[in-house]
Amino acid sequence: MEEVKSFLTSIRPRGQITIPKQVRKRGVLEEGQVVTIIPVGDSLIITPKRLELDEARRQIKRIMRSAGISLEDMLAGLKEERESLYRETYGGKGRKGLS
Repeated sequence: MEEVKSFLTSIRPRGQITIPKQVRKRGVLEEGQVVTIIPVGDSLIITPKRLELDEARRQIKRIMRSAGISLEDMLAGLKEERESLYRETYGGKGRKGLS
């Protein structure tokens, strides 16, 4: 069984708390992410609310960042893939202006 470690934080004037980095990393929580807070007795459970599209976007950003690929690189690669698929499907050299 995994050891349970507690972390201390304080509530700021507007009700804000800082989730320690180790906890954010372990829970894969990122800035701007929506979380669900569930009161259970005198405790709170904070869990990430993962929307499929948001999760996919986060994973794509993470992959691009780790691979050192810019948005422009990815879009250029997509254009090349579309042109290649068009040639494979319809033959010929591809269409001009294919986007």
